[in-house]
Amino acid sequence: MFHAEGFKGLLIFLVAAGILVPLLHRLRVGTVLGFLLVGMALGPHGLGQIASEYPWIRYVTLDDPKRAEPLAELGIVFLLFLLGMELSLQRLWQLRRYVLGVGLAQVVASIFAIGLAIRLAGIQPPAGIVLGMCLALSSTAMVMQIMVDQRRAATPVGRIALSVLLFQDLMVVPILFVVGILEARHAGSRSVLDLMLPFAQAFAAVILIMVVGKYLVSPLMRSAARTGSRELIMAITLVIVFSITAAMGAAGLSVALGAFLAGLLLGESEYRHQIGVDLDPFKGLLLGLFFVTVGMSVDLAEVARNAGWIFLSLFGLIAAKALILYGAARLFRVARPVAAEIALLLAQAGEFAFVVIGLARSKDLLEPHIATAAVAVAGLSMIITPALAAAARRLAERLEPLDHTDQRPDDEVSRMRDHVIIGGFGRVGQAVARVLDNENVPWIAFDTNGALVAEQRAAGRMVYFGDASHREILQHAGVSYARAIVVTLDVANAAERMVGEVLALRPNAQVFARAKDAEHALRLSACGAISAIPETVEASLQLAGRLLEGLDFPPDAANARIAEERAYELTLLKKIQAVEN
Repeated sequence: MFHAEGFKGLLIFLVAAGILVPLLHRLRVGTVLGFLLVGMALGPHGLGQIASEYPWIRYVTLDDPKRAEPLAELGIVFLLFLLGMELSLQRLWQLRRYVLGVGLAQVVASIFAIGLAIRLAGIQPPAGIVLGMCLALSSTAMVMQIMVDQRRAATPVGRIALSVLLFQDLMVVPILFVVGILEARHAGSRSVLDLMLPFAQAFAAVILIMVVGKYLVSPLMRSAARTGSRELIMAITLVIVFSITAAMGAAGLSVALGAFLAGLLLGESEYRHQIGVDLDPFKGLLLGLFFVTVGMSVDLAEVARNAGWIFLSLFGLIAAKALILYGAARLFRVARPVAAEIALLLAQAGEFAFVVIGLARSKDLLEPHIATAAVAVAGLSMIITPALAAAARRLAERLEPLDHTDQRPDDEVSRMRDHVIIGGFGRVGQAVARVLDNENVPWIAFDTNGALVAEQRAAGRMVYFGDASHREILQHAGVSYARAIVVTLDVANAAERMVGEVLALRPNAQVFARAKDAEHALRLSACGAISAIPETVEASLQLAGRLLEGLDFPPDAANARIAEERAYELTLLKKIQAVEN
C-alpha cells in the first residue's frame, strides 16, 4: 500500500517540478541540473539533516530515500525504455561510419583510461571496471536537448554527437552483463562456468524476448490501432514494457535491461512516432523523479570532506574524455572545429552512470563513500555541461567558421528533403500519393488506422501510425524540410488543427487541404492553407439533382434549383479565393 509518507514525497516532487521547470526554462538552465539540486536540497543530507531541530521542515523535505525508491525505479525503467526507442537498425547503419568509428574508439579508450586512473588511485579492479564503464558514457538527454534548443541537431556537430551517443546507448546491454558477472565473482564464484552463467542466462533471455517479441508486438499494436483508441495503444505499450521488465526480473536479471529491450522492440515498429508523442508529457516527470532521488543520495557532508579529490576527479574526467573524443573524431577525418566542439560537448558523464552506480552499490561492488563520490563527480559534470557547450561553440568558431550546411539527422524519416507530408492516408491521401509516385516526388504519410498502416507498410510505402495534427509528429516528419504539406484528415477540427500546427512550426509552408465542404474550406483558408478544395460540392449537387428527378420534379425546376445551389457554393468559393489572395 502507498502510505501517507509516499504521497507526501510525491506531492513535494510535483510542487517542486511545477515551480522549478518554468523557472529553469526562463533562466535557460537544464532541468536535469534542477532536479539534481532539488534532491540534494530537500533530501536527507540537505534540509533533512535539521528536521529534528525544526519539525516543520519534515513537511517539505524528502527525508527518507527508501520511500521514493519504487517511483525512482519507475523512472529508471522509462529512462532505459526511451534509450531503446531512440535506437533503430536503419539509423545505426546509416551512421555506421561515426557510430562504429568515433563511438567505438571513444568508449573503448575512455573505459581503459578511466579504469587505469582509478586503479592508480588505489581502488580495486571491480570498482574500477564499473566506474570506468559508466563514466565513459555521456548524457544523451542533456546533449541532444542542447542541440535541439540551438536548432543544430541536423548540423555535422549534431549528427556526429548523435552517432557517438547511439553507440554509447548500445553499450547499455554489455555493461549490465558485466555488472552481473562481477556480482557473481564478488559472491565467491571462481569457476569460469559460474562467472559465465549470468552472461549466458542474460544472453538467452535477450534472444528469447527479441524473437518472441518480434512476432507478438506488431499484432498486439495493430489490434489496438484498429480500435482507433490512443488510450488502448498506450495501455498495450505499457503492458509490453512492464511484461518484459517483469520477465527479466523474474529471471534474476536487470529490469533496466528489460526496459531497454522493450524500447528496442517498439522502436522498430511503425507506431514509434505516436508512442513517443503520447509518452512525452510523462517522460520529463518520470526522469525528473529519477534525478531527484539521485540528488537525495548525495551526502553533502561526505562531498565536502572529499572536495579536493572530487573536483580533481571531475577535472580529470572532463580532460580525459575531451582529449579522447577529439582524437577519435580526428582519426575518422572529422573537421577540427567540429571535433573540438564534440570533445567538450560529450565530456560529461551520463544519466546511465547513476543507474549503474546505484546497481553496483546495491550489489556491494562499490563501497558507499566511493559511490557517493562517483555520483558527485557525475552530477557535477552534468551541471557544468551548458557551460562546456558554450565554451565548445566559441572554441569551434575560433578554429574556423562552423559548417552550417543544411543537413538532417540520418534517419529513415528525418533524412528526407523536399518531400511532401500527407496527413491522413485514406482514399484521397492514397490518390495524392499515387500522383506523387508517378512524378517521383518523395512523400511520407501518417494515419491513425492501424490496419491501413500495416497494409501500406507491408507494401513498402512510407506510411506511419500517428496523428498528423500533433506538432511532435510533424517535427518527426521533417516539416522544416518539406516541399509541401497535404491535409486529408477526415475530422474537420483535426484538419484545421494540423494546418495551424504546420504554420506555427514553419510560417512559409505550402499547405494544401481537402475540405469537407465550402464552409470547411473557408475555415481551412482562414487557418492559413494556401488552397482548400471542397471534395463534396459537385458530388452532392449531382446527387441532389438525381434525387429531385426521382421525386418526379420537372427537369427544368430541378435544374434551376441545382443551379441556385451551385451559385451559392461558387459564392463561398469566391470568398475563399479572396482570403487566399
